[in-house]
Amino acid sequence: MQEGSDVFNIKTVIPVCESFGFSEEILKKTSGLALPQLVFSHWEVLPIDPYWIPTTQEEYLHYGDKADNENIARRYMNQVRKRKGLFVEEKVVMHAEKQRTIGRNK
Repeated sequence: MQEGSDVFNIKTVIPVCESFGFSEEILKKTSGLALPQLVFSHWEVLPIDPYWIPTTQEEYLHYGDKADNENIARRYMNQVRKRKGLFVEEKVVMHAEKQRTIGRNK
């Protein structure tokens, strides 16, 4: 920010997969006062296999809580597939029923 100016210049790095819709969202949230400009900087390979799922007890012990977290490579892959209209394997409840409680009101 320059002295005596209301202008902010913010530089950051975000994944391309998360930048879709970014400009529209910034414009909407700032009522058109922000001027986002997205410029490609570099690329890097994610060190995670999008199809990796911990299967053995040893993997759970080695990776701990990280093994239960969402795989970021799979999330990015699924976002691209959805955007392109390709099949994405999702767990969706189609016909759910109400949960029944043990005690019933009489």
